[in-house]
Amino acid sequence: MDKRTVTLEIAGAKYRMTSDADEEHLLELARIINDRIDDLGPKAQRTATPAQLLAVVALGLADDLLTAERRREEVEEVTREAVTKAIARIDERLQTSQ
Repeated sequence: MDKRTVTLEIAGAKYRMTSDADEEHLLELARIINDRIDDLGPKAQRTATPAQLLAVVALGLADDLLTAERRREEVEEVTREAVTKAIARIDERLQTSQ
């Protein structure tokens, strides 16, 4: 993929970056970050520096990532157990039908 320069506005600051990622994808990521900053409220936006706002948002996103990863692991375990039990039942039925 070709690299291109994309300008993103995050927390009121413009960032130019060169990336081979899809521009629309990067804009969507910037929108998510800006939405998180908006969720902090006007008081936080007035009193915190952009770096502080970004740190809080980064912590929230990292927490979301860990939560999603734990949930994925739980779903994998439940799925693994269900498949193992299903295979055992199939094997049992095959043995009794012989």
